[in-house]
Amino acid sequence: MTEPLLGFIGLGNMGGPMAANLALSGRPLICYDASGTADRAPEGARHAANSAEIAQFATIVFLCLPDGPIANQVAAELIAAPGRIVEVVVDSTTSSVNEARATHNLLATAGITYVDAPVSGGASGARAGTLAMMVAAPDDVFARLLPLLNPMAKNARHVGREPGQGMAMKLLNNFLSGMAMAATSEAMAFGASQGLDMSTIIDTIAVSSGKNTAITDKFPNRILPERYDSGFATQLMTKDLTLYVDSCKNLGAPHQLSETLLQNVWRRMCNEMPESDFTEIYPFTIKFNG
Repeated sequence: MTEPLLGFIGLGNMGGPMAANLALSGRPLICYDASGTADRAPEGARHAANSAEIAQFATIVFLCLPDGPIANQVAAELIAAPGRIVEVVVDSTTSSVNEARATHNLLATAGITYVDAPVSGGASGARAGTLAMMVAAPDDVFARLLPLLNPMAKNARHVGREPGQGMAMKLLNNFLSGMAMAATSEAMAFGASQGLDMSTIIDTIAVSSGKNTAITDKFPNRILPERYDSGFATQLMTKDLTLYVDSCKNLGAPHQLSETLLQNVWRRMCNEMPESDFTEIYPFTIKFNG
């Protein structure tokens, strides 16, 4: 019997390399991207004309789209496809908790299982297949999906069974990441004002209680050499923090620090440096200077 196709919709900076790694694992794949499938699909993958064709040929469909409303729209297209065989939708779009639940509810009306599985690790992690993936799904569904997730996400974690829990994990992670980058940038600026060398600060804090991924990765690899090439845009950090703060407000969770971080740092940086990589927070911090 011919192995059923896997579907992949959304082949941008993250989805493109994720689909490529899935294809390299030997899984037969059918892809679609609204901006041009032929230019973005991995070698050997079948090209679909639209989302409906994906639903007609793939039992498991992966989404990696710009935002929650688009994911919900694509879910509706999958449901409406004549002769659809899709059984499971795995959504790596970063959206709010409520948006993920809305997509789950929509797909449930058609008997399709929804899995929210957002990722962390940037474009470099997507290319290397080393992403962290936060998966919310019933136990049996996660077990079924794990062999498919591993080529894309070395660190796939089963974080919960309820829809929206994967998105919640992704958003809280990005809040912590955004806070670490902003706080470490302020600390570096203070150290520079005292004549401390950046590499010395990095080496010292890496073995001290202030250690974080800004210290272990972003500053030594992206900021110290002035490359600013993490592949994660300031616009995306601002978007994710907005989703986090909005989700906190909707759910009655604390958000004092996150709202201050969003309004006073990342949104301001996004307005002044809209095309920047988020590692450019350090020169922005020096320029802004409070």
